[in-house]
Amino acid sequence: MKRESPIKILFFAVFVLMANFSLAQEIREIHVSPSGDDNNSGTFERPLKSLGRATAVLGAMDSHQLEKIVVWLNDGVYRISNAIVLDSTVKKRGTTFKFKAVEGSSPTISGAVELKDWTNLDNGIWVSEVPENLGIFRELFVKGKRAIRARHPNKEYLRVKEVGADRRTNFTYHIGDFPQPKKPGEVELVVFHDWSITRIPIKDISLDSHTITASDSIGAKGLNFFNLDNWEPNPRYYLENDIEFLDAEYEWYLDSLASKIYLKLPTDLEPSQLSIEVPLAESLLIVEGSEQNPISNISFEGISFKHCRWNIPNHTYAGIQACNFDTQQGNKEWAVVPTAIRTTWAHNIRFEDCEFSSLGGSGIWLGTGTINSTITSCRIRDISGNGVMIGEGQDRRVSGGPWWKIAPHQAALGNKVVDSDISDCGTQFYGAVGIWCGLTAETILKNNEIYNLPYTGISIGWMWSPEPTPCRDNTIAENHIHHVMQKLSDGGGIYMLGLQPGSKLIDNHIHDISVNAGRAESNGMFLDEGTKDVLVENNLIYNIAKSPLRFHKAQTNFVKNNYLFTNGETPAITYNNTLPENIHQQRNRKISTDDPNYKDALKKALSKHTTTPN
Repeated sequence: MKRESPIKILFFAVFVLMANFSLAQEIREIHVSPSGDDNNSGTFERPLKSLGRATAVLGAMDSHQLEKIVVWLNDGVYRISNAIVLDSTVKKRGTTFKFKAVEGSSPTISGAVELKDWTNLDNGIWVSEVPENLGIFRELFVKGKRAIRARHPNKEYLRVKEVGADRRTNFTYHIGDFPQPKKPGEVELVVFHDWSITRIPIKDISLDSHTITASDSIGAKGLNFFNLDNWEPNPRYYLENDIEFLDAEYEWYLDSLASKIYLKLPTDLEPSQLSIEVPLAESLLIVEGSEQNPISNISFEGISFKHCRWNIPNHTYAGIQACNFDTQQGNKEWAVVPTAIRTTWAHNIRFEDCEFSSLGGSGIWLGTGTINSTITSCRIRDISGNGVMIGEGQDRRVSGGPWWKIAPHQAALGNKVVDSDISDCGTQFYGAVGIWCGLTAETILKNNEIYNLPYTGISIGWMWSPEPTPCRDNTIAENHIHHVMQKLSDGGGIYMLGLQPGSKLIDNHIHDISVNAGRAESNGMFLDEGTKDVLVENNLIYNIAKSPLRFHKAQTNFVKNNYLFTNGETPAITYNNTLPENIHQQRNRKISTDDPNYKDALKKALSKHTTTPN
């Protein structure tokens, strides 16, 4: 056997040493664990304890010579009271940041605190003092599940007897509709409009006139179609947050004046056996650059983001659409329900195999100036507002004018949501959607399952006319959307509006939109005002309460090779203030339940379609 010379062996050893040294120079690892210590060095053997300390270490590092920094998160819950902020003080140019779960672990970043001191009041009702730092809150979680804020009725809703003279602030109720609240001033009135809701405090409940009076205008000011009886003469409503409504297991009531919280549990359970949590943090993660210095190349893998509070400003939420709401401070002054995770002026930000859940506002927002960022194989569920938001609306100003006219290059561009599971959004603000996209370009929403929503599955566009905006070349493809529009109306599996040249709705599978509440239709796809130059091709739509496809004040669009299954004599396509000749159709299959071959045709269509039920 040939033996290597000592010189060659020495040369090889030096080479390996230098290679390892070079690798160490290019990649740095920081380890974090809930059982660690922030005085540790952050190595595998001596991990840090908090993510706040980890970001401080990142900001203090001279990372210019490093190709990549990996922050490893071990199993456990990382409780935070303030958002993790990644900005130019933490992230230097060039270096890639990765926040990754250690293999086999499930780290959770939580903005909640636990409530542990409870007193038994009998009949399964327990009471606890509210810690001073919590103040007023809107959510409580028991065993990881959202508890119900005490409401009446427990299911469904009541009906207004008669709308008041001003059509905005008061109405009469039916005698016996609800038990008289102990503290009416702490009760929240929840009123349903066609595609949004209002949450507003009660000013007075008159036992003599059987009248409920709200603390301010119900519905967005300056928009007359929010008059209480505009859509229905006897709109739906219910009442929330009073001790008199605390009659079902896992309901809770907050007496903010006395700083006490009441919780009803099964009689065989005690709070000491459960994890009872209240959100404290108002945001969980902010990734923020600037237009001149965008932040880039950050990824999050295998991490859960959970529990984030949002208290309604001025205690009144007058929903307009898709979690835009009237601030009630002026005429047509709008705001947006904030998200727990937000990116602005950010490039190449990636969330993979992450979970966003139990959040009090909306979920995750790829916001202003976000480019080429992705949400991949993630789970978004149990969100009070929108699940995912991309881009922005019309309101931001640049040099005194609308940003989309003055600086259209600032639009969110090339972002993706793919292979993700999105469900149970809009748990508080029913006008929310699974994925909302504003004036965005080259957005791709592909192969997502979106379901169990009170309103629309996907909403894209934010201009109610064919006026040119930066919105273009968006693709919504191969998504499975079902059991949406469960509480509201005038939306659909996909809702689209405005001029979006080059955009496509292709190969989507939409079904089970069987609830049609309110006056307006609920559809498989609803292409609203100004929709123009859009291709609708090879979609499968069935089991829809109304028409599978609806156009309203739409312009020229192209509808090809779709399977449109209808209910009885319901038309496959509805044209509201739209010229039918402007909708260019080719080879669409329109099949009614009256057709004896309906079931066979649906079975055949399902077998051919590229997106099948998960």
